[in-house]
Amino acid sequence: MITAFVMIQTVADSIPECAQKISELDGISEVYSVAGDWDLIAIARVRNHEDLAEAIANRLSKVDGVVETTTHIAFRAYSQHDLDAAFNLGLE
Repeated sequence: MITAFVMIQTVADSIPECAQKISELDGISEVYSVAGDWDLIAIARVRNHEDLAEAIANRLSKVDGVVETTTHIAFRAYSQHDLDAAFNLGLE
């Protein structure tokens, strides 16, 4: 599974509408409105790079109101939740 974080700038008055449209796209698992340089951050989870190109370049970037995107592909996940799941043997 490939995970990517997509930073998104939108037209200022269309953030909620863009977030809703983006959240409905295949390959997009979550969308967050955020403070800072970007308006939204979407998390894409797909099986291969071709699916990532389809989800971001061919769908997300063409949503009305999206002005700019920057994509960061994740190599490895580090989280306490993942570590707990990996070592939980169900002996409780």
